[in-house]
Amino acid sequence: MSDFSIKGLLPWLTLISRLILGGVLLAAGLLKVTHPAKSAMAVRAYEVLPVTFANFLGYALPWIEVGIALLLILGVAVKSAALSGGFLMFLFIVAIAQAWARGLTIDCGCFGGGGQVAKGETKYLEEILRDTGLVLLALYLMKFPRGKFSLDR
Repeated sequence: MSDFSIKGLLPWLTLISRLILGGVLLAAGLLKVTHPAKSAMAVRAYEVLPVTFANFLGYALPWIEVGIALLLILGVAVKSAALSGGFLMFLFIVAIAQAWARGLTIDCGCFGGGGQVAKGETKYLEEILRDTGLVLLALYLMKFPRGKFSLDR
């Protein structure tokens, strides 16, 4: 493949990356926006933050996810939105890893739900791998923010 065709492919890869990262954040946010008390419970289940702050974060996080998602999907402030989305994914990786290391048996609450689950029902490795892939997409978008069908022209 020549350099010309790779350069021609980059805007399409950027679009696909925006839609994947933005789509995941949008789905996660919308599933939690309609059930804010469950979202707060999911954040509390990690047992890391004071209850008051965990509750606040549980109510605010879905809206933050939706906001970042819309910026990515529309292609507005892509570099900043990718940085924010990637940072969120990194924080999710850290939160899931510490829950796993401490022996907590919780659902991540990433797409609604959350809280305690039976020991065999945790999916920590899959969640960490998924979020690592999303961090990689965010890093790609920070390097190549200009893509097809972006409002950031």
